[in-house]
Amino acid sequence: MTSTPPPNLHAAPFHTTRWTRVCLAKADSEDGRRALADLCDAYYEPVVAYLRSVFRDADAAREMSHAFFAEMLGGGTIHTADPERGRFRFYLLGAVKHFVARHREAESRQKRGGGIAPLSLDADSDESPALNVAEDARLSPEAVFDRQWAVTVLERAMQALDAECQAQGKPELVTQLRPWLMGESGYGDQSAVAAALGLSLPAMKAVIHRLRSRFRQLVKAEVAGTLRQDGSVEDEMRSLFAALAS
Repeated sequence: MTSTPPPNLHAAPFHTTRWTRVCLAKADSEDGRRALADLCDAYYEPVVAYLRSVFRDADAAREMSHAFFAEMLGGGTIHTADPERGRFRFYLLGAVKHFVARHREAESRQKRGGGIAPLSLDADSDESPALNVAEDARLSPEAVFDRQWAVTVLERAMQALDAECQAQGKPELVTQLRPWLMGESGYGDQSAVAAALGLSLPAMKAVIHRLRSRFRQLVKAEVAGTLRQDGSVEDEMRSLFAALAS
């Protein structure tokens, strides 16, 4: 199976992915194409996670994701996106499910028609290298998609926070404090980190409190950007945190 490089996930500066960007992406213009590329870049990983769960094969998932985004970048399915329908997360999941269904239908027609057999993307194909999906095996593909979407939202907010700190001349701050910002660490080694940052322990705790508050604001901004104007940010955040806990 040939390998196509994925979108460059870190080439563009952080921006909030808003429905206005989706609408702009429909335009046949340079700005429209750039907006569409940004959307594909931002939410590439949830699509790959969904396809990996469907096909249970790393190569098949990557290949299908490239084909899906190539279709979107070609101006295809994005024209059906409608902010009045609510959440961009729902739209993108629906679009990739429809893409898979069309692919399977086309593959089935080709098999019935004879000729050269297409490369199988069936979950139990002996030709495809096994993918370690033990962690995701108990979850539905939709749940895997939602969980990776939540991870992506948090990561984009963290990148935005890091960019702000770097602009303030504090390039190591988020890297050093990330475990506490993400709830990934206990408090036993705070003194060593404080010393590395040149801060007293009380000063570092104050910085953590401030950055946590800013991080939450950035998460809310990222989430708000995927909802229609009157969408409930808090409801969506609860859904995403529930997906993380699954």
